[in-house]
Amino acid sequence: MSNVFISFMISLFAGLSTVIGGLIVFIKFKNTIKFISFSLSFAASIMLSLSVLELFPDSFIKLKSIYNELGVLISLFSFAFGIIIVRIINKKTPLLENNLYRVGVMSMIALILHNIPEGIATFMASFNNLNSGLMLGLAIMMHNIPEGISIAVPIALSSKSNKRGVIYSLIAGLSEPFGGLIAYVLLKRYINDITVSIALLIVSGIMISISINDLLPESFKYNYKKETILGFILGLVVVFITLFIL
Repeated sequence: MSNVFISFMISLFAGLSTVIGGLIVFIKFKNTIKFISFSLSFAASIMLSLSVLELFPDSFIKLKSIYNELGVLISLFSFAFGIIIVRIINKKTPLLENNLYRVGVMSMIALILHNIPEGIATFMASFNNLNSGLMLGLAIMMHNIPEGISIAVPIALSSKSNKRGVIYSLIAGLSEPFGGLIAYVLLKRYINDITVSIALLIVSGIMISISINDLLPESFKYNYKKETILGFILGLVVVFITLFIL
């Protein structure tokens, strides 16, 4: 079987795991508002901890090792650019009157932007070393499941359509194999530590900004502090497992 095909399938299954998280909208909960608070905080914790513990430091270190002081400036500019992107999107989304729906859409946009370079990395890792690619794909699957929750739950509850919530999580998930396809067809000669690091720094700025400005405030708005705190702690646990055990 072609190594290219196997590498693409690993990125595909890693991306589709987002839908597994999205399917949670079909489970009936006694208190839907508590579940919203928990889910939004859980998603914020996943995005924040991934960005702070992996995306930003790994990319920052790579750029600094290559460019020294210039690498620090490139890192900070890339991170700030991600924050600016969120501000621009936030200015365009007041058209979405339902704030919960807007949070779901913002999460989907953030995760699409996150999954494309992640898909590129998964494909390239698998192509170069199948064992490394499988381990990376498994770790990505574990944190893609809660990411699917962060999209599907607010979309489903605000639009009263579970199907729409799952479809939105599917769209975000498919961006991962799309990244693998880009890696193979278009960007083979351009993909390197520099371009991937810059892309992931931008993504970390986007994810941190959405978590702090959208997901957490929306979670606290419902006044279920216990569920919000529990969701945040559980998100940290999931990320620690995927990053430091797998």
